[in-house]
Amino acid sequence: MVECKKFISLVSRNTKCYFKDKFTFFMSLLTPLILLVLFATFLRNVYVDSFRAALTSNNFQFENQNRLIEGMAGAWLLSSIVGVSSVTVAFMSNLIMIEDKINSTLNDYLVSPVKPTTLSIAYFVSNFFVTFAVIMCVMLIGHIYLAAVGWYISVGDAFMIIVDCICCILFGTLFAGVVESFVSTQGGLSAVVSLVSSMYGFLCGAFMPISTFSAGLRNVLGLLPGTYSIGILRNHYLGGYVSALADEGVSVEVLEGIKDSFDANLYLFGHQIPLGAMYGILVGACGLLLIGYVTIVILKNKKK
Repeated sequence: MVECKKFISLVSRNTKCYFKDKFTFFMSLLTPLILLVLFATFLRNVYVDSFRAALTSNNFQFENQNRLIEGMAGAWLLSSIVGVSSVTVAFMSNLIMIEDKINSTLNDYLVSPVKPTTLSIAYFVSNFFVTFAVIMCVMLIGHIYLAAVGWYISVGDAFMIIVDCICCILFGTLFAGVVESFVSTQGGLSAVVSLVSSMYGFLCGAFMPISTFSAGLRNVLGLLPGTYSIGILRNHYLGGYVSALADEGVSVEVLEGIKDSFDANLYLFGHQIPLGAMYGILVGACGLLLIGYVTIVILKNKKK
C-alpha cells in the first residue's frame, strides 16, 4: 500500500512537471498539428483526386459525392497523423525521465526509500498519460475538421478509434521507454527524437500508401509492427466512408480496390492480413517491448 502511494505520487509528479512547462507541451502538440495543416493544405488535393478518380473511372456519380470524398481523404490523413504521433509524441514526452538523469534528480530518488522499479514504471505510466492527452487534443481538432468537410464515422468506429489509439500509444510509449533507457543527455534525446520523427512515418506507410511501393519494400515494411498500428486506424477511420459508398451502389470490387490502394487492406508476401491479425501483431509487439523494458530495468537495478 505504501509503495502504491509512492507510485501514484511519482506518476502525478512526472505528469505535472511535463504540463507545468507550457512550451514543452505546446511543442509536443505543435508537431502533429503542423502535419495536419501540411496535409490539409498541400496533400489533401492529391488524395481527393485519387479517391475521385477511383469512383469516376467506374462511372459512379451520386448526390453527396464531393462531401464524402473530401471526408474520406481527411479521414485517411488523420489516421496517418494519429498513428505517427502516437509514437513521435511518446518519444518527446519522455523528456522528464531524461531531465531527471541530467539534473541528478534520479540519483536522489535512488537513495530514497523508493524502489527503482517503481521509478521506472512511474515514468512509463506518466509518459502514457501525457501522450494520450496530446493525441486526444489532436484527434479533437482533426474530428472538427472532418465534421466540417464530411463526417461519416459511426459511433462504433469512433469507439474503436479510441481503442486503436490506446494500442498505438502503448506501443509508442513502450518503444520510447526501451530506446530512451539508453539516453542520458539532452543532445542524445534531441537526436533520437529527430531520427524517429523523420523516419517513422515513412517506415510505417503513413505518408505514402505502402501499395505504391515495390513488392520487396512492401514485404519489408509488412514485417514492422508500426505498419499495423496505422492499418487498424485506417480500417476504422475509413469504415464509415466505405459503407456510405456501398449504400450509394459502389461495387464491392471498386471498394476493395480503394481499400487496397489506401492501405485499409494490408498484405504480406501476397497474403491479406485480417484486422484481428493486425491487432495480434501490434499487441504481440507491445508484449515483446514490455519484456525488453522490464529486462532493462532489472539489469540496470542490479548494477546499482
